[in-house]
Amino acid sequence: MASPVAHTMMQNLRRSGGGQEEDPTAPLENLNVMHYLGWIWVAFVGTFFLYQVIFHFSKYLRTLACLNNDSQRYFATPNAAFATFRKHFLDAPLFRTRHHREFKLSTAINVGTLPSRLQTFMLVGYFATNVGLSVWKIDWSQSYAAAAGEFRNRTGVMSVINMIPLFLLAGRNNPLIKLTGISFDTMNLVHRWFGRIVVLEAVAHTVAWMASKVMTKGWAAVQASITGSTFIMTGFIGTVAFVFLLIQSPSPVRHSFYEVFLHGHIVAAAIAIGGVWVHLEGMTHQRMMYGVVALWVMERAWRFFRLIKGNVGNGGTQADVEVLPGDALRVTVRMARPWTFRPGQHAYLYIPSVGLWTNHPFSVAWSEEEEDLNITNMVADEKGLPMNRQDILESRKTSMSYIIRRRTGFTEKLYKKADLSAAGKFSCSAYVEGPYGGEDLSSYGTVMLWAAGIGITHQVPQVREIVAAYANGTTATRRLTLVWIIQSPEHLEWIRTWMTHILSMPRRREILKILLFVTRPRSTKEIHSPSSSVQMFPGRPNVQALVDQEMMEGIGSACVTTCGTGALADELRRAVRQRETQWNVDFREESFSW
Repeated sequence: MASPVAHTMMQNLRRSGGGQEEDPTAPLENLNVMHYLGWIWVAFVGTFFLYQVIFHFSKYLRTLACLNNDSQRYFATPNAAFATFRKHFLDAPLFRTRHHREFKLSTAINVGTLPSRLQTFMLVGYFATNVGLSVWKIDWSQSYAAAAGEFRNRTGVMSVINMIPLFLLAGRNNPLIKLTGISFDTMNLVHRWFGRIVVLEAVAHTVAWMASKVMTKGWAAVQASITGSTFIMTGFIGTVAFVFLLIQSPSPVRHSFYEVFLHGHIVAAAIAIGGVWVHLEGMTHQRMMYGVVALWVMERAWRFFRLIKGNVGNGGTQADVEVLPGDALRVTVRMARPWTFRPGQHAYLYIPSVGLWTNHPFSVAWSEEEEDLNITNMVADEKGLPMNRQDILESRKTSMSYIIRRRTGFTEKLYKKADLSAAGKFSCSAYVEGPYGGEDLSSYGTVMLWAAGIGITHQVPQVREIVAAYANGTTATRRLTLVWIIQSPEHLEWIRTWMTHILSMPRRREILKILLFVTRPRSTKEIHSPSSSVQMFPGRPNVQALVDQEMMEGIGSACVTTCGTGALADELRRAVRQRETQWNVDFREESFSW
């Protein structure tokens, strides 16, 4: 005897098929398909979670072993099998060397980037799995209407169940990022491809219904069903909304009209959810839509909670915006409440007086605790001195600084407002959501940080953190090299204050070397090296030569990270991959595609 769930699904599927009798086992097979996809997700997350556990455990043991070990010879040699896997699969671009360098139609329009080899393998595999499951166990020898009905129901079920990971991966607070260690950038890529799969399955579902209807009753019946049936009309609306999402999602559209894309994307997604929700009214698999809606609501609620908690009260969050040379801005945000900051983090900045409710992600270049003099004076006046520990904590605020390059849209408006203000600076209310991300490099004996232009904002906190940890004896790092590529010496002003602080830190000379490359100097007089540990050169660096030098002179295991242009990232990836079978080195790439 069929289960109540199967019986209900059979009734619903027969209703949606316009009275066509189908294979009575089809609903059970659709349930199996749902379970198969669910187990694929579990296997995927479980594999990466296990890898993360092993990776972090080995890093922890390596850190402990290297704290008082200046040679670290044991960790300098890579495991042959893993090094080969890393070189040809984990760190490999899809084809030759191109991965994050964008394909451009013009100087202003790009059409995206190529996924890595591992990303391609996963995406193609999941896409092929969906294609296979869409036709699995459908008897194509039966009547056209019956086969089309089974295919219609199968693709409809698969489209709905794929909406669960689609909405999960879209959130900034996606729990899978911490669980698996996969970057937000990669999650964005997977989200985009899951969206395409959902849309294609929804279109296949609709086309199969329309084809069956046309074959049996003609086009007039299709129009009559859409206008006369809430069930059919809401399903059709959902499909149209999905197709709109697909049309407006390509890279040229996103990058050229980002704010329009973002708000149109949200509205169309809401319409699609509403249409599918009503379309599934009374069906068993409407329960999956509860999960979709719950994921979206919880993620948005958590973001709102973090925004209010971090920015409301104690005078609110204030921002000082200052124009810098080279079409850049320094934005210093004084948070309403203290935050804990780690290197490698980014946050979303809201400035309502410039961009209303819009927000954009920026790397946090510097953070420190500072006293709020207004609160300190108020507490001192009310209670008298000395202040207790709680009073001191309440009188401190976290300041976060960002260096923002002038582009278009929000950054253009922000730059113009600062440029037209007195002395090239102004203050305003702001909100900051985050911080997100973070990276710990303390287990590596050798760390090489690369940055191009504004990418230095991601690397400066790492430099300060590692130099301080070295002085305190809490890191395995014994060699730290920062390579910064800039177009003009005036760009040094972006971080001059912070670098002065770093260069005055205890034991800095024992660990830190800085290499500056100026690609467009106005004259050779601008190029001079202040010391042997801070050197400046004209032109572009020889990436492979610098990586090889680091390999020859490095200590223990190594990490090479980059934040900058796609061309630099690809060139550095190629140089590191050339040495991965000889050198125990990890490659990290900070990027944010949208």
